[in-house]
Amino acid sequence: MSSKKILIVGGTGYLGQHLLQEFTATQNTLPYALSLAFTYHTNPPPERLLKAIPHALPFHVDLRTGNGFDGMSQNFGQPDVVVNCAALSVPRACEVDPTAAMAINVPSALVKWLSSFSNGGTLLIHLSTDQVYEGTKSFYKEDDETLPVNVYGRSKVAAEQFISANYSNFAILRSSIIYGPQTVSPVPKSLPVQWMDSVLAKGEAMDFFHDEFRCPVYVKDLVTIIWTLTNKWISGLVLSLW
Repeated sequence: MSSKKILIVGGTGYLGQHLLQEFTATQNTLPYALSLAFTYHTNPPPERLLKAIPHALPFHVDLRTGNGFDGMSQNFGQPDVVVNCAALSVPRACEVDPTAAMAINVPSALVKWLSSFSNGGTLLIHLSTDQVYEGTKSFYKEDDETLPVNVYGRSKVAAEQFISANYSNFAILRSSIIYGPQTVSPVPKSLPVQWMDSVLAKGEAMDFFHDEFRCPVYVKDLVTIIWTLTNKWISGLVLSLW
């Protein structure tokens, strides 16, 4: 049986690194062979990350232009599951450059690439955000109206709408603030627990928002959800071949 292929888009980011580590750790426990690949854009993957995931293939990809996808087609092939973690996710940066936010956060080049395969058997798991909502109440439901109040949220709504209209096999996960342990190769982005620890260690006061409802999610819980979706999809593909 041929190996099943998982691609992590944005694999050098916080969630991406945790996913790659988890998938690498479970490779030898699965009833099928598993091949891993990930994309990066701004900086090459750090050596510490590459050593932690020695069998994962790195690919340089520009989500805005689609440059790099052809190389993946040739050297990795069609993935069975794609997890899209890549985003311009700092709200302030999105406000400064809304054009870049839309170009990066709406995965048009990714969806176009997936649609180029004649066998439409790839599941796209797309990470969205609770900032698609207005934030005036707690415990939003999936079918509640999306009413974003910033560019980041609007770009994520646009991404959801684009995927829903242009691709058939998808799951959209609206996560909130992701917290947990630092990655094997530390990310430059400020992390909630680490930020609080550093401020308190200095004996300084902390300022928190007081006009939002948020539901922080532990990174390993989110990894478990993504792995469960991935494994169910792949297991279904494996059973269909028997």
